[in-house]
Amino acid sequence: QVQLVESGGGLVQAGDSLTLSCACAASGDTCSKYVIGWFRQAPRRDREFVAAITWDGGSPDFADSVKGRFTISRVNAKNTVYLQMKSLKPDDTAVYYCAGANRWPAISQTSYGTWGQGTQVIVSS
Repeated sequence: QVQLVESGGGLVQAGDSLTLSCACAASGDTCSKYVIGWFRQAPRRDREFVAAITWDGGSPDFADSVKGRFTISRVNAKNTVYLQMKSLKPDDTAVYYCAGANRWPAISQTSYGTWGQGTQVIVSS
């Protein structure tokens, strides 16, 4: 069984930076082989893809809305994936979820079988 736990959300001002963490807990080396994706859901909107990273950290994918502002990285020794968010905008306000997949590319939500509980990010103008 795989468990994903997000942390790092909070209230920030427009233009600020924030880093979210996704900690993975599982037996053996399961976490280090997972594709990890970040999604977000704003009030009254559908959940949308933000970014994803393969097990080796190469060639991550990003949504157009966050390209150039967000980066994604992972430290497999810590079973943790980070979403570094810069130049935040009020439109980035959402609950951010990390999820695990066993396939690549993994932009669709249907690719992911394990989800965290989410962490709230609020960007004030």
